[in-house]
Amino acid sequence: MGASVSAPGRKGGRRRRGVPRYGAMAEINMTPFIDVMLVLLIIFMVAAPLLATGVAVDLPATKAGQLNIDQKPISIAIDEKGQIFLMDQPVEMEQLLEKLKETTKQGFDERIYVRGSKAVNYGRVAEIMSLVTTAGYKKVALVTEQEKK
Repeated sequence: MGASVSAPGRKGGRRRRGVPRYGAMAEINMTPFIDVMLVLLIIFMVAAPLLATGVAVDLPATKAGQLNIDQKPISIAIDEKGQIFLMDQPVEMEQLLEKLKETTKQGFDERIYVRGSKAVNYGRVAEIMSLVTTAGYKKVALVTEQEKK
């Protein structure tokens, strides 16, 4: 006569098929979630530089570092022909201050960047900057490119 030897905790020495010994697993599998997040990260990293469009201006190169900005600044661009663009929209010199007041949300404390092509006359850039500063805007800066080593 043979006696069946069973492990402690089992009934009758037999194991049920398909049911784990410790019960159902209640944890979420994070691997698919992480894979989706990494794919989205790569897509946004590739797409972000394509979203930054504007007027093509050949900026002069300097040794100044990059600025840390949290929001999209107001930009005034002057191309090689001397034409003025406010936020990528062409504007006449007489209408510049009116359009600038419509664009600014924080009033005279708004940061304004002036981008002038290196082919444009320096007097034209200075004229635009003086027009903006005499209107009362306090944070007006020139934008340049970093020198390539």
